[in-house]
Amino acid sequence: MTRVKKPLRTPAPGLRREADRRAWVVVRRLVQSPAVLSVAGALVLATLVMIAVGVDPSVAYPALVRGALMDGNLEYTLATYVPTLGMALAFAIPLRAGEFNLGGDGQLSLGGVVAAALALHAGGSYVVPLLGATLAGALLAGLSAPLRTRLGIPAIVSTLLLSAPAVSLASYLARFPLAELGTGLAQTPLLPEAARLPALGSSAYVTIALPMVAVLTALWLYADARTVPGYEIRALGANREFARYGGVQVDRLAAVTLAAGGAFAGLVGGLIVLGPPYRFVDGALTAPGYTFTAIAAVLLAAGSPPAIPWAVALLTILQAGGQGMEREAGVPSQLTQVVQGLIIVIVAAAAVMRDRLVVRRA
Repeated sequence: MTRVKKPLRTPAPGLRREADRRAWVVVRRLVQSPAVLSVAGALVLATLVMIAVGVDPSVAYPALVRGALMDGNLEYTLATYVPTLGMALAFAIPLRAGEFNLGGDGQLSLGGVVAAALALHAGGSYVVPLLGATLAGALLAGLSAPLRTRLGIPAIVSTLLLSAPAVSLASYLARFPLAELGTGLAQTPLLPEAARLPALGSSAYVTIALPMVAVLTALWLYADARTVPGYEIRALGANREFARYGGVQVDRLAAVTLAAGGAFAGLVGGLIVLGPPYRFVDGALTAPGYTFTAIAAVLLAAGSPPAIPWAVALLTILQAGGQGMEREAGVPSQLTQVVQGLIIVIVAAAAVMRDRLVVRRA
């Protein structure tokens, strides 16, 4: 007895049309999103600048991609991506609650110097220095909460003002109490072997900081979207008075988000110091501009948590690939900073125009 194969069932024409319509809506929303339009507009303007100065864009852009992802540069790009993503979370977590943490440089530097001090004098593995760095960043950012609730100083001001003395304190510690003797350089001695972060495989730059930050990012994305505190933080950011009326402990939750952002920044400082070159060097944590690039990425993603890692990846590629573009195409690497600035300007202009359009329609 032979079994008769049933014909494959195909969806009805109406269902196919509905699926096609939904797919088209998704694609249209993606293309028309502020992030995509901002990146496209910035690249168009950058292309016009290249043409104006006599540079062939068809040579410059491939050189940028090779300088970031090929020719052995991928691990350097990944090493840059890790602290930038961490600093993006340091800004994005308080932003979800309507708070602006602009003190990333201070929290980063303080966390780095605390990690170096603990690694040099406390002994043991890298766990204690990382915990100390995280706590130092959290405490520094958490100071902004009582300044806001008791004195009415906005976090956007207090975090920025607290950043400068924190950077100066880290510089003083690196130059005097923790300085490497006999060199005259503003840096600590090499950290003990036990306190150094293990490398991933045979990489010279990428350490276990990459999976650590990836896991923490995934946990934050889950907490933001799937937990009660995540919902309360979103409600606080959307409407503070409505959240208060709904029973949310507004001041306490704002303080927690600021401290969480500072904790991420301090942790990033510790991860940088415990990785190559395994010491705290004065200015080495703030010079690359991780904080500015991270804020630009969060603004590019419009504060949307799932989009932040992708926005960070884009800006990291631009930043890391600038050296290759300068080397091969003769385009100054500062052009990538111009592109980042243009992206932020376009994002801000689009947000203002969108708000005005909403008001006009209302």
